[in-house]
Amino acid sequence: MDAPLKPITWEEEKYTFELSQKKSKQYLHSRGYVREALSEVLRVPALDIPLYAPPGKPPKLAEGWGHVSFSHCCDALLIGWSPTAIGVDIERADRPFKADQLSQRYFSEQENKILSTLQGEKLRAAVLEQWVNKEAAIKWQRGKLSVDIRQWYFCKNSDLAIHKKCGYRVGFSSLYFNDWYMAVTFNKNIHNNHQLIICKESI
Repeated sequence: MDAPLKPITWEEEKYTFELSQKKSKQYLHSRGYVREALSEVLRVPALDIPLYAPPGKPPKLAEGWGHVSFSHCCDALLIGWSPTAIGVDIERADRPFKADQLSQRYFSEQENKILSTLQGEKLRAAVLEQWVNKEAAIKWQRGKLSVDIRQWYFCKNSDLAIHKKCGYRVGFSSLYFNDWYMAVTFNKNIHNNHQLIICKESI
């Protein structure tokens, strides 16, 4: 978050006038680096990319430009792009929170039954993984956390994320990378034989 800001459009700058100082900085930082990353992938000047990403809304590229998803935590920004729908999420692996309270509030009865066998750091890590996985799936769906977070569950043996109510079945991949835990959800039938690539940029 201390990296120098990158150019964004005037329309995007106008959104920041209604945000708090902290939210404004996050918005300026994320949209600038999303544009720069997409510029490298798509070989188009950053400000010419038809990105629609107002605060609090799922980002969207114009038809024919693919799909983008991004997530930020206190010290990192994760950007995902794909020709088909994609969802990504990232959190610091050591993020402190009250794992039992969060799981009881947001997770299903079946998930909490499994988590009840864990305590302390093992419980915190397991809840963090579940949360990040679910956030990535909800972003793929372009859904709402309050409505969909209990509906998504994950079959690690088959790398499938399944929405119980809507019947969505998508691929997911997750990993610890340096100080972060991240997850990616994607159309498994499209990417089944393709490797997900993670590129790290140090500022």
